[in-house]
Amino acid sequence: MANKLLKLVFFILFSLSVCSAEAMELVNRIVAVVNDDVITAVELDDRVQAISSQIQKRGIPLPPENVLRKQVLEQMIMDRIQLQYAAEVGLKVDDDQLNKAIGRIASENKMSTEQFRKAIEQDGVDFDKFKNEIRTEIVKTKLRQREVDSKIVVTDTEVNNYLRNLKRQGKAEEYNLSHIFIRLPEQADAKQIEAQLRKAEHALNDLKGGADFGQVAASYSDAQDALQGGALGWKPAGQLPTAFTELLQKMKPGEVSGILRSPNGFHIIKLNDRRDASSQALVTQTHVRHILIKTGENVSENDAQKELLSIRDKIEKGADFAQEAKLHSDDPSASDGGDIGWVSPGDTVPEFQKAMDALKPGEISEPVHTPFGWHLIQVLGRRSEDVGKEKQIMEARKALGARKSDEAYQEWLRQLRDRAYVEYRLDDAQ
Repeated sequence: MANKLLKLVFFILFSLSVCSAEAMELVNRIVAVVNDDVITAVELDDRVQAISSQIQKRGIPLPPENVLRKQVLEQMIMDRIQLQYAAEVGLKVDDDQLNKAIGRIASENKMSTEQFRKAIEQDGVDFDKFKNEIRTEIVKTKLRQREVDSKIVVTDTEVNNYLRNLKRQGKAEEYNLSHIFIRLPEQADAKQIEAQLRKAEHALNDLKGGADFGQVAASYSDAQDALQGGALGWKPAGQLPTAFTELLQKMKPGEVSGILRSPNGFHIIKLNDRRDASSQALVTQTHVRHILIKTGENVSENDAQKELLSIRDKIEKGADFAQEAKLHSDDPSASDGGDIGWVSPGDTVPEFQKAMDALKPGEISEPVHTPFGWHLIQVLGRRSEDVGKEKQIMEARKALGARKSDEAYQEWLRQLRDRAYVEYRLDDAQ
């Protein structure tokens, strides 16, 4: 009897171990191979759950589960390809850069880093996974700057042509847009073009049938913002391809375009709203100087703040700001006593400008944190200046640069994707 009972226990334990192993294998199965890396079902399920929550919070109806899984998997593949390329070229984001970025996000939400961590976890998000997602986004941004933005050139001739066209139109406009983008492979053949066109037609038919635009974008779009409902936000006319602006001028808010073809693929755009963006000639300029302490291996965030508070105390007691800047500032303006001259709105990073705008002439700020380090800021004066022509040129150059960057970035992503080896092992991702 004892032997029979012992055998039964061993049989049950063996059966449970086999079932557990099979369950583990099922959960951890590989759903995609990306070059020399893999994406597992666990990773995909985690991302699908997170994306589903984000989509629902935006009020966008969820696509069918198999469609969403396919879209999320495609996004994960593109992320993995970019991270692999970043590793090849030696581009990294260290823990210090990551922590500073999270600190800025927390500050923008008016929280300490610890409060922000607790808020993230209360939403059911693992904070370590959140940090890895932020690291990935920083790497992707740095890659775009390195591989695309740094190579964009806008000529004076292009700026002059842009301004002439603007003058002929009579006024500058901005458009609030959403879009669906169906990407064409590099050197696509007739069969591939036809397949992608049919995909665009299916998306357009769904929209004509009354489907929510954000849901259709999440289901069909190949754009990086697909899982955010394809929202582009406000775009100046000059930042958009001419074919788009010519069409948008005839559209009313709420209308959806037909299928538009570009060298990279097919587009469907929705005009959410429009507004006049004519430049105002008068802007308020601020004469400002500062002392910058950079942080790093030898200078902690806390040390930088303490040093600036000590310097501020000395200045309040009669020390000369310019002399203290020459002695202590890590900014190139140190040789000029920290004076960076007259600046217009948008010339400095948002954190600096916000602190600067809150000061009266003669006032000195508390230590202010920006991506460059910690600053003491003093406003020396303010004036209203007519910078109409200068501002127009600057905005034209910015809009043209952004348009070129968007087009070049899509092309770079397409080439990167086409060079990668990707093997699908998820049935509904084929």
